[in-house]
Amino acid sequence: MPRRIAILLCAGYGTRMGALTAETPKPLLPVAGRPVLDYLLEHLLELDGLGAVHVVSNARYVGAFRDWAGGWLSRLGARGPELTVHDDGSASNADRLGAIGDLGFVLRHLEPPAGALVAAGDNIYRFSLRPLWRAFLDGGGSWVLGLEEPDPAKLRRTGVLELGAGSRVVRLHEKPEEPPSTLACPSLYCLDAAALARVAPYLESGRSSDEIGRFIGHLVDREPVYAFEASGERLHVGSPESYRRANEVMAEDLAP
Repeated sequence: MPRRIAILLCAGYGTRMGALTAETPKPLLPVAGRPVLDYLLEHLLELDGLGAVHVVSNARYVGAFRDWAGGWLSRLGARGPELTVHDDGSASNADRLGAIGDLGFVLRHLEPPAGALVAAGDNIYRFSLRPLWRAFLDGGGSWVLGLEEPDPAKLRRTGVLELGAGSRVVRLHEKPEEPPSTLACPSLYCLDAAALARVAPYLESGRSSDEIGRFIGHLVDREPVYAFEASGERLHVGSPESYRRANEVMAEDLAP
């Protein structure tokens, strides 16, 4: 079976979180008693044929991620996907590699996979990712999540998809003042081998290495990228306020 992996981008410094991330990286902040990243990893364990999960951190937080991974390794056992934590070497927000830079960093250290689910580590999805993954495995090309979002104010703060025929992505609009659709595009993408091979040339060209949506916007002009339209709630842990809300929502979910 072709080797497919997940790459979780967790090397940010959480500067908007203030004192909350003084000692703990944002993806490992507790939400309803569990690290944010636990919820994403549990979704990934449901995906057929996923051979490995690669978490990329920075030098400041890498020890915390390795401790977290150590707790999971005994639970995964020999039958689970490999779980590896990478240190991108950055030591501060000023010298961070950026999300696309970190994707390129991990890919340089691996045998080229047949495909990869690439995701930011600070989102909690309250719906299954299996339908998106199945569309990726069966449909060819690369796939992104198109999440129904009726609130224009929220659309102005995220990536928004513009679609053509057959759900093909025509353009990804980053934080548009006039959203072209109600499909938000969170940082979760299923990229095929052809798309992954474009990461290194993209970075070598001197384009921005931050905000991975910029790479997706570059990609849609060069490779087939399709949207899997879904409804459901995504909790983005991006500020102290959204962190409090995530705790409230997930605590209610888990209440007996």
